[in-house]
Amino acid sequence: MGTVIGSGTTITFWPDAGIFGATEFSFDGLEERFRELAFLNQGLEISLTDLRRLDESHSVRLHFPGGMRDFVDFLDGHTAAHAPTETIAFEREDPRMAGEMDIAFRWCSCPDERVQSFANSRPTIGGTHMVGFRNGTAAAVTAYAREQGLLTPTDPDIGADRIGAGLTAVVSVKLDHPEFEGSTRGVLGNAEVRDCVEQAVQDHLGRWLNEDPERAAAVIDRIVQGARRD
Repeated sequence: MGTVIGSGTTITFWPDAGIFGATEFSFDGLEERFRELAFLNQGLEISLTDLRRLDESHSVRLHFPGGMRDFVDFLDGHTAAHAPTETIAFEREDPRMAGEMDIAFRWCSCPDERVQSFANSRPTIGGTHMVGFRNGTAAAVTAYAREQGLLTPTDPDIGADRIGAGLTAVVSVKLDHPEFEGSTRGVLGNAEVRDCVEQAVQDHLGRWLNEDPERAAAVIDRIVQGARRD
């Protein structure tokens, strides 16, 4: 074997119609999934080329230097220009959950919630990482609102179900030993992840709120008033 530059693996896959039923690959579907992987793994570059029809071949290159921040921008789309706050993003390793978390989020002026979660780069529909994220966010908002007198002593804490209006977030964890619930394995079940994510989100969001009162007010006032109306 001679000297080579670079290395890699080539995988050739031909689906069996007797097993899969439909064997036509969707370029849009593959592009969507590869885009997720490129967002979730900062620095990763993926090229996708469709050569099934040589006269109509096309390709895309997926590479996002901003990682999770770019993911939040993508989810917001045209509403990003109307975001009252910049993106809050952080990474943290935590030996208690034998893994790391990568989280980015912000609030926009629109009422919709755009939240996605992942475990080991696979999409999830919920689980302990999302419970921890919502609980940590609610705890930080409640603590700041009480410190600033935005909640009266008789007002209840702001619940995790009250912080979603206008929220765009991506919550990703990568674990040595992920545990999933249900037949579709779409719900993360690692109990220790909840507390780790909750603490990290509360710490980071709490600092962010205290660094700039005007910036914090753009988010807190809206959440507090919404909670009182509900």
